[in-house]
This record gives sequence, C-alpha cells and structure tokens, in this order.
Amino acid sequence: MTELTRFLIAAGATLVGMGILVPVVLGIARLAGLYAVVEERSCRVYVLFGKVLGVLDEPGLHFLLAKLGPAALVVNWLGRCYVLDMRLDQEYLRSTPVNSEEGAPMGIGIWYEMFIGDPVSYLFKNADPRGSLAANVGSATIRSLSNMKLAAMLETRHTMSQTVRSEVSPKSQEWGYKLGSVYIRKVHFRDVGMIKGIEAKVVNRLRQVTSAIKQDGANQVSIITSTAERQAAIEFSKAAAMRPQIVGDALQRIAQDPDIARAMFEILETQRLLDGKAEITIVPQRSGVLGDLLVSGGPAGLK
Repeated sequence: MTELTRFLIAAGATLVGMGILVPVVLGIARLAGLYAVVEERSCRVYVLFGKVLGVLDEPGLHFLLAKLGPAALVVNWLGRCYVLDMRLDQEYLRSTPVNSEEGAPMGIGIWYEMFIGDPVSYLFKNADPRGSLAANVGSATIRSLSNMKLAAMLETRHTMSQTVRSEVSPKSQEWGYKLGSVYIRKVHFRDVGMIKGIEAKVVNRLRQVTSAIKQDGANQVSIITSTAERQAAIEFSKAAAMRPQIVGDALQRIAQDPDIARAMFEILETQRLLDGKAEITIVPQRSGVLGDLLVSGGPAGLK
C-alpha cells in the first residue's frame, strides 16, 4: 500500500468520523444528560417529578452533572426540559375604550414591550401570562385614563404612558414578565356620529377661513385700485388745469412774430381741411365759366 493510498484512507475515515460519528456521539451525550448548549437570549428549565432542578440562562456549553447532579442522567427521560425565548417582545392593543371627563367615547391604542424575567414564575404561576399581561394592560389603561379631560387626553401622551406603566409593572412581575417601554400611540374618537360632526365643523371652519381670505384679498385689491384711480384722476386734473396756461404762453410767444403766427394758422387751417371729409375741387385760375358751373351743379354739372 502506497503512501498516497494510506493518506486517502485516513482522510476518508476522518471525514466520516467528523461528519457522522461525532454528531452521533454528541447527540447520545445530550440525550444522556451529560451536557446542554444554551443559545443566546434563551433559557432552559429542567423539571423532574414536578420539581425544578435547575435553570440555565447563561449562553454557552453547560455540563449538567455539575449543574443538576446525578438527576441530570434521567431528567431527559423521566422529566422535562422547557426552552424559553428570552428576547424582547412587543404587543399593540388597538382602540381600548375609555371615556373622557366630558363623556366623549375615546379609543386608546397602546404599544408595550415585555420579556421574560423569571422563567419559573412564567411557567408555573400563570397558564397564559401573555394574555393575562395584555388584559392587565387594557384594564390599567381603562382604570388610569378614564375621566381625564379631553384636552389632556389628546395632548399628554407621554404622561399617560408613564401612568399606565406604573399601574401594570408590579402585577406583571408576579407572572415572570418584565414590562419594558409603554407608549400611547393613538387617541381617537369611537363614536361615528361625533366624528362626522367634528369633520363637518372643520370643513365649515375651513370654508369660512377661505371665504375670509378671499374677501380680504378682494378688499385689498379694491383699495389699491381705488387709490390708483384717485391718484390718476388728481394728476389728470392737474394736467388739464395746466394745459390752458401752457397753450396761452406758447401762443403769446408765437404772436410776437407776425410771419410765424400767420404760417402757423395757415398750417392749422390746412390740417383741419385735410382732416375733414369734405370734397375739395381745385380750379385753375382764369377758368372762365368753369367755376360758375361747379358752384351751381357740383361735379354732376360737368357730366
């Protein structure tokens, strides 16, 4: 047998031993109660003949003979091992009914955290500790938050959360639960008619505010427009009052030179004739009876 063959046989035997024999041996050792492995945030409670032998809540490898004594060899066969989840858990109770001091039917949505603090009490002091804790939180919410003023109920959620937590914590510890954070997440009205009435009032108020804003804007525009028109009218009046003086001063300066005055008036007369709609017939000088015919019959007299 060559060296390579011996190496391959040894490697194969090692793989078979590590993959099959070692898990089998370790499984038999666990069933025999020689050791146990506790995972992170978990707990093992060993019970034999109705008696709690030991609680393993530290993660890692534990030798049961050192922890439980000789009973470790039979606890897996004649007793029972409870594996508990010690991680933080959450719960949300929706719309817990509460009445305000004014008699308004309110609903409280409360969120809380809990985890197992005493594994033995959790297992044996209450058949349903999670349900009992939820009922306790609901009853504490009703007991401590009822008859509060509506304004305080809608505004002081942090104070209400602390009040509910202080009411629940002592009782929950008796069942092995430890209560973590408690927070009032939602406060709402439960009566449909009241909700619709509030919605109608809010809508009407929004309409009133919108109308007031529109009316105020229209009033401001009217004030600005009237002010501008008044200032424009004042300026036009000043211009109309100053126009005769300006025209008179100009005519006075023009009248100082007779040639300029005569030329200006001729230009103005010619401009008025051009702007008018009358027909103008130009007759050459020394036309004889042509002028009389035009005057007597107009253009039709020439036809």
